[in-house]
Amino acid sequence: SPVLRAALALLLAALAAGQPRPSVVLVACDSMDGRLTFYPGNQTVDLPSINFMKRYGTVFLNAYTNSPICCPSRAAMWSGLFTHLTESWNNFKGLDPDYMTWMDLMEKHGYHTQKYGKLDYTSGHHSVSNRVEAWTRDVDFLLRQEGRPMVNLTGDRKHVRVMEADWRNTDKAVNWIKEGAINLTQPFVLYLGLNLPHPYPSPYAGENFGASTFLTSPYWLEKVTYEAIKIPKWSSLSEMHPVDYYSSYTKNCTGEFTQQEVRNIRAFYYAMCAETDAMLGEIISALRDTGLLMKTIVIFTADHGELAMEHRQFYKMSMYEGSSHVPLLVMGPGVKEQQQVPHLVSLVDIYPTMLDIARIPVSQNLSGYSLLLLLRGKAENKVQTRQPRPSWVMSEFHGCNVNASAYMLRTGKWKYISYSDGQSILPQLFDLSTDPDELTNVAIKFPVVIHSLDKILRSIVNYPKVSSSVQEYNKRQFISWRQSLGQNYSNVIAHLRWHQDWLKDPKKFESAIDKWL
Repeated sequence: SPVLRAALALLLAALAAGQPRPSVVLVACDSMDGRLTFYPGNQTVDLPSINFMKRYGTVFLNAYTNSPICCPSRAAMWSGLFTHLTESWNNFKGLDPDYMTWMDLMEKHGYHTQKYGKLDYTSGHHSVSNRVEAWTRDVDFLLRQEGRPMVNLTGDRKHVRVMEADWRNTDKAVNWIKEGAINLTQPFVLYLGLNLPHPYPSPYAGENFGASTFLTSPYWLEKVTYEAIKIPKWSSLSEMHPVDYYSSYTKNCTGEFTQQEVRNIRAFYYAMCAETDAMLGEIISALRDTGLLMKTIVIFTADHGELAMEHRQFYKMSMYEGSSHVPLLVMGPGVKEQQQVPHLVSLVDIYPTMLDIARIPVSQNLSGYSLLLLLRGKAENKVQTRQPRPSWVMSEFHGCNVNASAYMLRTGKWKYISYSDGQSILPQLFDLSTDPDELTNVAIKFPVVIHSLDKILRSIVNYPKVSSSVQEYNKRQFISWRQSLGQNYSNVIAHLRWHQDWLKDPKKFESAIDKWL
């Protein structure tokens, strides 16, 4: 009867309240394509730690970044808010240093907290090039801002620790688990941030170096199945969407690439993912060896993906799947084993999930929704939550290598991408059920769908207004930076990452900036 069901629900809640709260470990890497964590993407490279998490936990098949670049994406994950709400416009503009993150709240509510490695969610970081490229994206010029993507094989078949800084941070986290966590009487939350599989710097690319080198050792390359590597189809340069062309050009990808070059870039990237997976494995092993694994929820994700030469681009900064689709795997007490969740989720869901795990009430309106019911294998519509999870996810981008603010709405089989004010640049629409590689823009074919999706997008964000705000912000920041340089301005701007193109005609490019201002 309804009365008995209500009584049982109260009893279960009381029992849960009496249970000790689980500890949590979050391992967040940089630039991993989420499609590698399930079929068919997982056929290209051996990822045993991810497979272990799938065997003993849950994998999300449709997890997305809320902004496909490092700092804005991480700002969304640590705040639980969409990018336009925190105004984390680019890699230089993130959260304020004293922002109350989910980790701060967990500490306030009795958790011991520990952080190692890459955080990158606050303002003021990254190279001068990176921020100036973002500020000047509306200037009427086209300059290569990155080194040409390339591969570099280092060491021999015994060379395991290629990304030494990440391994050092992994070792610190492992030692803390074995020497610190094991002695705690309170639950803990441990965060490990990895740089891999982000490409490495290319020193020839100028100020602070663009990161266009895919570097690994034979040890990791042997984990890759070369025959399974898919060579992406490319549109001709003249057929590319104008924003894609700008991205491809500024990323130094409009030149000629042989099939072998493309295959190698992808293979080396997958090998870097295998090394990342091994670091995750070290954390899981440490938890198992100390007896903490059974009482700890382990989460693995990334800030965004990596195009690895899909759509004639490397890096991220794009709404295409390779760039926007992230891994999200969870295992631990109460998490359903061998579960594949098809629901659309995104990184803003991490914040309310962490609070839910720690049984901390959510006191503010967040952009995300707790994943806890999905992780337990329960249908959300049958359990009363603060409000039902929407059937869409939203991502936005306002940074470098893209010459307009971009907004992505993913719902059902559709991916809708609108730009700037929604009128001056053609939108894109992809049917992912028939076109998973996003090669055919069907926006003109389905005007009714476009109208419907745009209405949903505008109900989430007044994107023409946001785009205008970003344009104003970019000008203000650039003017302030230029004034701070005084007479050094011409010399400094000429020697940023775009120096190879800029120095061919400095006056032309300076006058283009003056015209924009």
